[in-house]
Amino acid sequence: MSDASPALRLATLDDANAIEALMKASTRDLFRSFYSYEQTRSSVNHIAVIDPMLIEDGTYFVIEVNGELVGCGGWSRRDKLYTGSGPGAEDARLLDPTTEPARVRAMFVRSDWTRRGLGTRILEASEAAAKAEGSGCCR
Repeated sequence: MSDASPALRLATLDDANAIEALMKASTRDLFRSFYSYEQTRSSVNHIAVIDPMLIEDGTYFVIEVNGELVGCGGWSRRDKLYTGSGPGAEDARLLDPTTEPARVRAMFVRSDWTRRGLGTRILEASEAAAKAEGSGCCR
């Protein structure tokens, strides 16, 4: 692990491969403490999958140290709950910020960087961004 300070920034589409690799590694390494082998394997295949719409919407963050991603996550102003839910007719529908809170989405931290407040930083940045857009946050 590095002594460098973790830097939070908005994700770009250039980060997509690194984000998906982080999601899969985090799920593989952390889920096995709580779930069976089969459940973990299924989660790697179906839950730890990037949703490019979050990046395109500018609502997805990454945390990096020395150019390596160690955390990711964000929020959504759309109706989709998670990537593993499969495509749905309402996925791209914008939520009504007056009646539907923004949604926290796809939070992952690399296993050697857990318990250091990275998820909290992403959640706080997501909350602030959603509130700045007039959305109640977050579900």
